Amino acid sequence: MMLDVLRARRRIAPYVYRTPLVRSAWLSGLAAADVVLKAESLQRSNSFKSRGAFNAVLARLERLGGAPAQLVTASAGNHGRALAAAARTFHLPLVVFTPKDAPAAKLDAIRRDGADLRADGHDYDDAERLAKHFASQTGAEFISPYNDADVIAGAATVALEMFEDDPMLDTVIVPIGGGGLISGVAGVAKAINPRCEVIGVEVAASNAFQQSVRAGHLVRIVAGETLADGLGGNPDPDTITFGFIQRLVDRIVTVSEGDLAAAIVGLVDAEHLIAEGAGAAAIAALVGARIEVRDRRVAAILSGSNIDRGRLRTLV
Repeated sequence: MMLDVLRARRRIAPYVYRTPLVRSAWLSGLAAADVVLKAESLQRSNSFKSRGAFNAVLARLERLGGAPAQLVTASAGNHGRALAAAARTFHLPLVVFTPKDAPAAKLDAIRRDGADLRADGHDYDDAERLAKHFASQTGAEFISPYNDADVIAGAATVALEMFEDDPMLDTVIVPIGGGGLISGVAGVAKAINPRCEVIGVEVAASNAFQQSVRAGHLVRIVAGETLADGLGGNPDPDTITFGFIQRLVDRIVTVSEGDLAAAIVGLVDAEHLIAEGAGAAAIAALVGARIEVRDRRVAAILSGSNIDRGRLRTLV
């Protein structure tokens, strides 16, 4: 994996930002640990998804020796936004299927970058089915937001930067949606420091991977409503991320809606950082005392900040 991640970093370097690793006195005090935040909320398109999106497009351009006729994806919003920016950069047509109720901040950005937005899904699972059907009917290249080796390798560059900036990290806390980010981050973390503990965070309303790891196989859940819209839904039954999670992730915890709200508000108050629900999940695990990390050197990934203004105003 490391070779693929290093290649990904070389590819995407001109197109994404190296985001800061910032010490949080607030979280360090709460957790009795040395806590730093990896602020992917400041990334291009305001989420880590830009890394995987640009790597997936660039890798396909290399392999195909030219541009695919059309791209298609499914997204809760952030991957679609990031892929729209990548497609616009390389003048590629893109169709993005999303849930009908995806946040306006994400949908508006997808439209601005010129993608063909189809906000037709009842939920993320339905949007993914629609996107795959579109690909099978048209021959468009489907780029999954998580079940794609190039997307995972791009996301893994987050961890390269973290360990370069702080080689002494011994605990990494990562939100889990489809599992692409934690698969890449865990692979890099374990390669650099096999004793580093990788902790995944799901929301109580949608914890497919926690239940699946316990069962030893992927199980289908009924996802509930959550502030962390980017973490809701079921993964592809054939996703490669489940194997990575089984092998490399030490444990998975869940956070409540109250934990998420407190994390979003705390980030604004203490760090002057904006986070969406999914982006704040790792921080919520510390705020809600869902994990014990006393005396450790901890990095929590703040994965995105695409929250609608009205929702943020209500929370704050």
